[in-house]
Parts: sequence; structure tokens; C-alpha cells
Amino acid sequence: MRRLLASPCALSSKRFTEQPLNVSLASWIVLLTALTAANLPFVNDRIFGFISISHAKTKKSIWWRVAELVALYIGVGLLGRAFEKHIGTVYPQNWEFYAISAVVFLVFAYPGFAYCYLSKRRRDSSTQ
Repeated sequence: MRRLLASPCALSSKRFTEQPLNVSLASWIVLLTALTAANLPFVNDRIFGFISISHAKTKKSIWWRVAELVALYIGVGLLGRAFEKHIGTVYPQNWEFYAISAVVFLVFAYPGFAYCYLSKRRRDSSTQ
């Protein structure tokens, strides 16, 4: 008889340990990760923020930045897909979804691009 009756504590602890990821929280994590990842190629001269491309203090070319942007876009997409799989069903996407998400990723990258290429920086008095 004792085995037939489960304790309420055992049922409640099982219920709390298997909670799915909150959809709103997952969405915010993906958006903030995308915003950070889109600006990462433009705010420093290292690949992915920590790999030095050369020993000399040269600027990273625009092609390195574009390649890094594409790789980070794929990484953020995989993170979003993993969250979607963890939450429930992964919905199949057509080319329109990827086109729009790529454009949103480029819009997220604009502040870093403007900082890197469009802002006027103060020149050292020693170089003049």
C-alpha cells in the first residue's frame, strides 16, 4: 500500500526539474547574442575577438570582417535553432526566413560598422 501512494514532495520536485526553457527568455537571449555578434567584427582587429591575424599592428581587412560576420550569423542561427528544438518542435523555414534574418543581422551590425568606418577619430599630435 505504501508504494502505491507517492509522496507529494516527490511529484513536485520532478515537476520543477523538467521545466522547459521560457520562450520569451530564449528570444531575448538570441536577440542580444545577435546584436553582440553582429558588432564584434567591427569593434576590434582580432578574429572572433581573440585570434590575432598578425604580429604587426595592422587593421583587419573588410573581407575578414565580412567572413567573420557570416560565420557569426550562422552561429547565432544555430543557437536559435537549438533553443527552438529544446522548447518544442523545430519548424521548417523557407528561403524568405533566412533572407530576412540576414538583413536584420546586417542592421544589427550597423553601429559597429559606423564606429569602425564612418566615425572620425582624433589624430595623435605626434603623427601630424
